[in-house]
Amino acid sequence: MTKHMIGTRQEWLAARLDLLRAEKELTRRSDELARQRQAMPWVRVDRDYRFDTDGGAASLADLFQGRSQLLVYHFMFGPDYAAGCPSCSLIADGFNGFTVHLAHHDVMLWAVSRAPLPRLQAYKQRMGWTFPWASSADDDFNLDFNVSFTEAQQRGGGFEYNYRPQPALAAQPGEAGGGEGPEAEFAALCGTDTATFQRDRPGMSAFVREDDVVYHTYSTYSRGLDGLWGSYQWLDRAPRGRNEAGLWWRRRDEYGGEARG
Repeated sequence: MTKHMIGTRQEWLAARLDLLRAEKELTRRSDELARQRQAMPWVRVDRDYRFDTDGGAASLADLFQGRSQLLVYHFMFGPDYAAGCPSCSLIADGFNGFTVHLAHHDVMLWAVSRAPLPRLQAYKQRMGWTFPWASSADDDFNLDFNVSFTEAQQRGGGFEYNYRPQPALAAQPGEAGGGEGPEAEFAALCGTDTATFQRDRPGMSAFVREDDVVYHTYSTYSRGLDGLWGSYQWLDRAPRGRNEAGLWWRRRDEYGGEARG
């Protein structure tokens, strides 16, 4: 028998109307936050970042492809990974459908990772993705936008992620970079150890191009990416929510068998 509260239709409606008021307030607050994002000062990007793309070598300005706005998803696929991060892969599964709509709204969406381009292309083919994906393997783009770190930074501590200094990597039992728990399992799914896996982090950054000058306008990391997870938005409306127990998601070609009922 269920342990959840059971009520009448009238009780349900009263609770729903209370929730609706809270949802409307959240929507208004979200609209205000969007206005605050758009009012942020722009910072000129003076570095000549270079990327490898399907079309050849490209600059940051080239990624705009004639649009005035550029959104970059910092996809966790480090140079020593054998496959992309499962979490980033879950987010990226939603990109195919809306990139064309963004492109027709003066916005280009790219994923950028540090892995070499041939490895990104192979993974992209495996996952059936069509959105543009660039490699920053020979560039400091990811380092400058605080989504990757050197081994020396990682061991010395003090590098920044999500606008906070990060501590040095804690010593792990057994071998360096080992460890247990979900992060170690994710690292294993990427064919690497925990320390190597953690040298890349997820995030997104926004840029605008005006009068042939590129400006950085916004970046967000960690839980700031929650709104980009299409699946999260659906699960938050499901009766049991996200039900985040262990590795509750996989790459979509790794589930196997029937979906859990």
